[in-house]
Amino acid sequence: MRFKLIVAFIEDAHTEAVLDAARDVGATGATVINNARGEGLTKHRTFFGLTLDVQRDVVLFVVEEHLARKVLETISKVGQFDQASGRGIAVQLDIEDAVGVAHQIKELTKVVEDEI
Repeated sequence: MRFKLIVAFIEDAHTEAVLDAARDVGATGATVINNARGEGLTKHRTFFGLTLDVQRDVVLFVVEEHLARKVLETISKVGQFDQASGRGIAVQLDIEDAVGVAHQIKELTKVVEDEI
């Protein structure tokens, strides 16, 4: 079984909704890293030297490759990435090898066979 790593940078207000939606389309879990800061196309506004940023989370998903595109599109839709600049971004990377996922293989096999 082959896997993809999806790395999503999400406004923290959308994190729970994104996690739930990703699970609904096949993600088996995620790792959330809180309090990330991003630098986009334009500089952040400040008020007396304090940055006025929306808090972001970095969410890491290891998903089976046949489910990865659907998970990626769902993350974008629920996170409202295309609604306005700075809402979020997600990227998908190939995973050459993975350990610690053997307990998920049986469940993923059923899901993938249903998808194909």
